[in-house]
Amino acid sequence: MVAATHAHLRLSLRDPVLWIRVGTVVLLLSVWQLVAVSGLLYDGLVPQPASVFVALIGQLGDLSMYRDLWTTVYTSVGGFVLGSVLAIVMGLWLGSNEFMRRAFEPYIVALAGTPKIIFLPIIFLVFGLGVESKIVKSAMSAFFPVIFGTISGYLQIRLILLKVGESFHLSVPQKVRMIYVPAMLPALLVGGRLGMAMAIIGVLAAEVAYSDAGLGYRLMQFSDQFQISAMYATIIIIFALASVINAIFGRIQSHKLRYLEAAGD
Repeated sequence: MVAATHAHLRLSLRDPVLWIRVGTVVLLLSVWQLVAVSGLLYDGLVPQPASVFVALIGQLGDLSMYRDLWTTVYTSVGGFVLGSVLAIVMGLWLGSNEFMRRAFEPYIVALAGTPKIIFLPIIFLVFGLGVESKIVKSAMSAFFPVIFGTISGYLQIRLILLKVGESFHLSVPQKVRMIYVPAMLPALLVGGRLGMAMAIIGVLAAEVAYSDAGLGYRLMQFSDQFQISAMYATIIIIFALASVINAIFGRIQSHKLRYLEAAGD
């Protein structure tokens, strides 16, 4: 077991992709340090990496940061689930009904291309300034990537599979479980991955606009107080959160696609 682990580690260290990634981080930190000490920008606008690292350690030891982190996570996930359920239901309806798809698709495309932040005043008026408005904003942001993924996935289902389902007189739940989900899964996973990313962006936008908790609120507090190193540290935490969630979706996507390929074989 130990020998296998060492062998895997040696192979990883020989991977050129790993060294490119490490080199990129080192290069970015070097450029950051040079810009910080160059005096080209306003003093304090770009703090040195060491001071940001110290601020980051301080944030990780602050219990209020975890409260804000949890607020952002559960509003993002809650909104994503709500938006995805609505998008999948509507996407299946539009995907299976060409007439309704042609009627409503232009409006969905137009709304998808509209910056969702313009709806924040309406959302705040209707749902208030609490977590409900953040969840609604997150759901609105997640809805469009998921519905496009659902419609695209449905349209990619082979006609023979749909006819088999009809010939066996499958119920709608049976069609969803046995035909729709396996055939649509790749497109759904791509839409879900994009939808989750948009959900986080939607929550952060709402928190920046008006909130008393969350990472977006924390970011603006440090900015208003001109605690620049702490602000950069919060940005790093947000980046880490988005990276972890994206990596989770990536692992799920890879696992499911490998399973489908194995089943196809």
